[in-house]
Amino acid sequence: MATAALEVADIFRAHGPEWRHAQRNHLSLGQLKVMTAIEQCRSAALGGHVLRCSDCQRLQVAYNSCRNRHCPKCQAAAAQRWLQARQADLLPVDYFHVVFTLPAPISDIAYYNKAVIYGLLFEVAAETLRTIAADPKHLGAQVGVTLVLHTWGSALTHHPHVHGIVPGGGLSLDGQRWVACRPGFFLPVRVLSRLFRRRFLEELTAAHRKGQLQFFSEHAGLADPAAFQCWLAPLRQCEWVVYAKKPFAGPSAVLAYLSRYTHRVAISNSRLLALDERGVTFRWKDYRDRGRTRHKTMTLSAQEFMRRFLLHVLPPGFHRIRHYGMLANTHRRDCIELARQCLNVIPASPASGTSDSVQLVRPTFVCVHCGAAMHIIETFVRGQSVQLPPQRAPP
Repeated sequence: MATAALEVADIFRAHGPEWRHAQRNHLSLGQLKVMTAIEQCRSAALGGHVLRCSDCQRLQVAYNSCRNRHCPKCQAAAAQRWLQARQADLLPVDYFHVVFTLPAPISDIAYYNKAVIYGLLFEVAAETLRTIAADPKHLGAQVGVTLVLHTWGSALTHHPHVHGIVPGGGLSLDGQRWVACRPGFFLPVRVLSRLFRRRFLEELTAAHRKGQLQFFSEHAGLADPAAFQCWLAPLRQCEWVVYAKKPFAGPSAVLAYLSRYTHRVAISNSRLLALDERGVTFRWKDYRDRGRTRHKTMTLSAQEFMRRFLLHVLPPGFHRIRHYGMLANTHRRDCIELARQCLNVIPASPASGTSDSVQLVRPTFVCVHCGAAMHIIETFVRGQSVQLPPQRAPP
């Protein structure tokens, strides 16, 4: 008989209460809320409903999800809803994937200054792309970009970076035509890296001057302006990793990529292998290993695993997906329509949207035995127990 797959929730339920008590003076309110949400997700603690299959009449209990954006079980539906909304924005052009990362020293202080430094990462990365793209020496166009924040490495370490999805071109500066980039090439990476480094350090210095940064433990001395400038000096000389990948193979590949990246959490349940007396064992990818053994396994104590997982809890109200340029929410619809006109794209007919309409009215719950629709026959509130009548065995 197959055993149930291991989940992050199992680790928090088994070891969370004791660790929460031991770390009660070190956990933020946001981290505590995430722990509780994951522990209660799809359990009787959140209530649920009883379903009956319209065909085979089988009964099933479905518990409510926590809908927390850090929960591995609650992101698939949220990603699907987001992708349906973004599908209408796709243009028939190449799309590029660009990544902006921060050096390790800045990542170290970012943990205590998440809202400020993550916000700068978004704003400076978007500004860099738009500035270089608008330069007539490179593209001379107004581009749009969707940025997605990730704060983790494959081993759950703190590694803030943003992934950008950018159309391969943009509207001319006068808004009268579409300017396409060269085939297979968007913008020079070295130029992007240099401008990103300079502008980020300028904004970081301004934030320090305004007293917006906090420093603790070994970084406490950086509160002094002179010490902070000395600390920044090597960062002005080192290389900042900015890279662009090859264009996607069509708009459908963009959506497939976005579905994997937009609502990803620090670790998915599918990467977990075991929870035993040694700790938590999971798969990870060693990007520094250029050989065939990049895919490895790692075992951490349950306490260290939970600590690393909670490193990536975002500040309340912080948006981890943002749109800039011609994809900004304030004027995206007008810019997309203008871009389609410049590209001579025929607007989608109403009939072409029937598949999406049909998809929206499909049953929310499907019987795992026969595939028929399941209907809610009873709803129960948080903490209420529910008992199903005995069911006859299938023939």
